[in-house]
Amino acid sequence: MWEILEGIRRVIELFGNPVVLETTFRSIYVSGTATLLSALLGIPLGVLIGFKDFTGKHFVKAIFNALLGIPTVALGLILYLVFSHSGFLGFLDLLYTPMVIMFGQAILITPIMISLVVHAVESVDPDVRDLARTLGASETEASIAVLRESTAGVALAFVSCFNRAIAELGVAIAVGGNIRGLTRVLTTTIALEVMRGEIEYSIAMAVMLLLIVFVVTLAINLIQRRGP
Repeated sequence: MWEILEGIRRVIELFGNPVVLETTFRSIYVSGTATLLSALLGIPLGVLIGFKDFTGKHFVKAIFNALLGIPTVALGLILYLVFSHSGFLGFLDLLYTPMVIMFGQAILITPIMISLVVHAVESVDPDVRDLARTLGASETEASIAVLRESTAGVALAFVSCFNRAIAELGVAIAVGGNIRGLTRVLTTTIALEVMRGEIEYSIAMAVMLLLIVFVVTLAINLIQRRGP
């Protein structure tokens, strides 16, 4: 109990620490970019799968649902083998850079994005789609109408993916290398400080991570409440 209280005290002390702020902002930047990349693919694909009826739809949904639980350590290992100097994409020289962490996190959370968007779209009243078509809307316009009605579900998908990305460890440490000033993020810092025995400092970083997740989730909820 004392260690937790000491960790909270350290958080207050570390708010102005340049290294802590740098690590925090890097975590937000890397995971935020990964979430945006995931959304660029996941939202259109999720709307398409949820909107269309086609042969094998349940099988496609089952595949994405199965990918929700992919181990981050396994994904990190695969990416390491691909981007290492002897790997297929080693010539890109991206290993141990923030970019490859973004790429890995985007791969990790895209199935989550797709599955949640599919669920959000399928939860919309079918009359919305039918009404849009009756009024002469094209398939694209009808899809946009359905997407508007599922805004809350899409926002939940976005927040869930960001929270998953910023909290993961396997990818960040496997392909990022936890290099100070370059690829070190909150989760890898926590793991490092625990191994060093700096429990109070690791608790401080954990509280910082929880604060980010809480603030992002709260902000989305407030935006939804103030929406139409």
